[in-house]
Amino acid sequence: MVKISPAAVAEIQRIKLNRKIPDAYLRLIVKPGGCLDFFYDLTFESEVKINESQIAQSDRRLEVNGINLVVDFQSWKHVEFLQLDYAEDLMGGGFRFHNPHQPKTCGCGISFPKSA
Repeated sequence: MVKISPAAVAEIQRIKLNRKIPDAYLRLIVKPGGCLDFFYDLTFESEVKINESQIAQSDRRLEVNGINLVVDFQSWKHVEFLQLDYAEDLMGGGFRFHNPHQPKTCGCGISFPKSA
């Protein structure tokens, strides 16, 4: 199960409001690259795209704390227990990815190795 903190929910809603895409789905993807082998990526997909079935049937659709989330089949094995948070510090704000099944990450906390 993917968890989204209240701070991350608020930031996602703020971004959607600023971009004027209130009904957009949040897509969580794991891509190859980054400082280590893989990294997390977040994008928004319009409701029109979702309704036109332009997402794969193997994609998982979840509703987490009021956020409509889409995760592709390949990414799911890496994000099944992910906790998405948002925090601000002296370097600015950003999403934080906490995955108990991927305890080793790079310094930025976004990239992780093939096997922990």
